[in-house]
Amino acid sequence: MKDNPVQQKSFAFALASITLYKTLVGKNEFVLSRQFLKSATSIGANVEEAIAGFSKRDFTSKMSIASKEARETLYWIKLIGASNWVAFDFESLTKDCEELIRLLTAIVKTSQTETNH
Repeated sequence: MKDNPVQQKSFAFALASITLYKTLVGKNEFVLSRQFLKSATSIGANVEEAIAGFSKRDFTSKMSIASKEARETLYWIKLIGASNWVAFDFESLTKDCEELIRLLTAIVKTSQTETNH
């Protein structure tokens, strides 16, 4: 079975996030980096749980959580980037996170519409 796009993108995003986390830890930043890593990797974890959901409502709920985690992650990216703590390609990471937010929002809206009919 082939992975779906949101599954692939959330996994790739988690890997890129680990790179930023390692960069931050390398500069002895442990608090913001941990918050960022938790929310960034939670996106894909919730997508995986949604795919294995036992009902449409369960699927929608997990995808909604993934969407919220993506929004939280975007906040941490912006905050860490604005702090100038490390040199990193924040523009690319921001773009990828925003793309995930758009995808997840569309999935949740479609799923909610289908569930309510």
